[in-house]
Amino acid sequence: MATIQDVARLANVSVSSVSNVLNGRTERMRKDTFARIEEAIDKLGYRPSQIARHLKTGNIPILGLLVPSTSNPSFAQLAVAVEEVAQRRHNYRVLVCNTYRDQRMEAKMLEDLSGLGIRAAIVISSLSDERHIEAAIDKGLAVVSYDLGINLSNPSRHDHVLPDNRMAGRLAADHLIAHGHRHLAFVRPKGETISRREKVEGFLAAIGEAGDQYSAQVIEIDGGSRFGDNELAKLGFEAAQNVARLGQRPTGVVAVNDMTAIGFMAGLRHCGLSVPEDVSVVGMDDVSVSEYVWPPLTTVATPVSEVAETMVEQAILRIREPDTPPREFSFPPRLVERQSVSRPGKPFISSAASRPT
Repeated sequence: MATIQDVARLANVSVSSVSNVLNGRTERMRKDTFARIEEAIDKLGYRPSQIARHLKTGNIPILGLLVPSTSNPSFAQLAVAVEEVAQRRHNYRVLVCNTYRDQRMEAKMLEDLSGLGIRAAIVISSLSDERHIEAAIDKGLAVVSYDLGINLSNPSRHDHVLPDNRMAGRLAADHLIAHGHRHLAFVRPKGETISRREKVEGFLAAIGEAGDQYSAQVIEIDGGSRFGDNELAKLGFEAAQNVARLGQRPTGVVAVNDMTAIGFMAGLRHCGLSVPEDVSVVGMDDVSVSEYVWPPLTTVATPVSEVAETMVEQAILRIREPDTPPREFSFPPRLVERQSVSRPGKPFISSAASRPT
């Protein structure tokens, strides 16, 4: 691979003269010198190192993006939206890192991004402990956090962008209640994140306000730690088998995300049950595949484009104006009605539950 020194030798000029051409400083250069340098660059196929140039100027047009796992379609969808906004509006590239919600891994990746000269990162995490983020800010990295709210008792120094997860839980529960469902369940993985907790809180609050004739349960399945789409679908599949064995089966189920809901519907079919005839199902996120499964999945959608735009704009703003006070941006979700919800049939009591003991 040709170097700037090779170009200088072939053109019989100094390295600084080649550098002047590469950086557009040619107003005082003789035309024949400029022509020799251009010819040498073309002959050698020389391409300057963009990273080296950016490190020299201190301006690296790259944003870091930390996500739990891009194999989860909801995070992949958000990453694509972030990349599109960053490139179209600011000519920034995006460096995506998978963290699997491991705090030590997040901290190391933030340190690495800062070491590369990257000046801002978007962190998608839901981890309640943000001390590692504060440590990265101390070292000069601007941070925008997704899916966490500002803690008023311990104010942070970075922006927070989040969907209204409690409203998402309420929308899902209210939709099932409006269709006549009285026995409802929420399916989620074991392991606490703020977004999961808030979705469940909104779900339970809506059912509690509906009256004593409504019941709710939270079904937790051990889902490991990788947060990928295959694992989440498997989690839903296993949850459906548990639900099918219940003495009194819920007629309406909300899943923590669409991939869990899709796996749940497949698990119900495996057990001989139909959606929505036997069990109605609502997902969350509105990933693209949810429209094409059978039946098409009713879901609660996050405004991904608006969220991505806000995160990128705030990250760029923090690079340019690092002393800007931190802000919180909350985005209301919306219900997307498809065909996985209908009115419940007759209450189901399993034969196992009806046998005398």
